[in-house]
Amino acid sequence: MSLFKRFYLLAFKILLGPILLWQGKRTREQALRLPEASGERSGVVSATGVKKPFRLLVVGDSSAAGVGVGQQSQALACLTASALAKQLQRPVAWQVIAQSGVNTAQTMALVEQSAINTADVVVFSLGVNDATTQVNAATYIENTAALWQTVQSKTGACYAVFCGLPPVHRFPALPQPLRFYLGQWAFWLDGALQAWVREQGQLYCANEKTMSHASVGDMASDGYHPGPRIYAIWAQQVADLIAQREAV
Repeated sequence: MSLFKRFYLLAFKILLGPILLWQGKRTREQALRLPEASGERSGVVSATGVKKPFRLLVVGDSSAAGVGVGQQSQALACLTASALAKQLQRPVAWQVIAQSGVNTAQTMALVEQSAINTADVVVFSLGVNDATTQVNAATYIENTAALWQTVQSKTGACYAVFCGLPPVHRFPALPQPLRFYLGQWAFWLDGALQAWVREQGQLYCANEKTMSHASVGDMASDGYHPGPRIYAIWAQQVADLIAQREAV
């Protein structure tokens, strides 16, 4: 299937190459650039009792950094920590290591130069920038595996949640046929990620499922990033996965 997908995308690119290049350039020039969410990138969400805090680390790109909302309190890490504190009935210490624009390979450098706390679980939110820069599936998985190995060695985390790629084919900021093309590339990478996560015995969070409970109108004003409602739904999904794993 991957080989077929690769040739399919190559044929699409050859046929519509000039249009795709022009649309990509124009989209980059005209895109509304929203800032990363402000506020501290680590903290502790309190809960009933005096148990040792559960430690959560979120690593990723602009969505992990909270682009699309104003404060980290509205973004993925803090919202996940809040949901987890309720479900686990214990404090949750959280940290974000994220930067807009990075793909999976570039995130390795970010991780290596960052002061990272120990963690019980790591949540990865990456892949969109791999799709938009057309990293192939094999390379994407190699980079994902290397990044997880590095983060695990630095944090001592027992397991990870890998968030799937969002539905790029629905992003209103992208014109057609560029939206369709990049959406298909994202599907390719996401399928490879799901297969790898299953092999590794890790957890996968389907971002396509997140959007099934929201709409394009719930996206941020740039038509590219999550808005507050999408972040809240996404965080609850991640928290549910972690709580289920912790209950085993």
